Amino acid sequence: MNLSIRSENKADIIVLYVAGEIDAYTAPKLREALIPLAEKGTNVKVDLSDVQYIDSTGLGVFIGALKASDANNAKLTLVGMSARVQRLFTITGLDEVMAIEEEEGSK
Repeated sequence: MNLSIRSENKADIIVLYVAGEIDAYTAPKLREALIPLAEKGTNVKVDLSDVQYIDSTGLGVFIGALKASDANNAKLTLVGMSARVQRLFTITGLDEVMAIEEEEGSK
């Protein structure tokens, strides 16, 4: 599957709009977009409204980004998850350690 990522600067935060499936084949693309921002200490909001599927590799990217954000005093927020994606975060307990919001708002 394909994965598209679009970024937008909004005040003191960068919003990444992610669309498609995040799996072993597409996770490196997400990692390349997300991890450098977290390592720079940039506050990032990831809009997952158009993501239908995430596998364990994708979860690993978000865990790495959370660790990098925490280490650099930045905030990582995930927004707009479908019920299916939200369930994965709940089952794995990641919803307890990650900032998750309902939706980003205007695209």
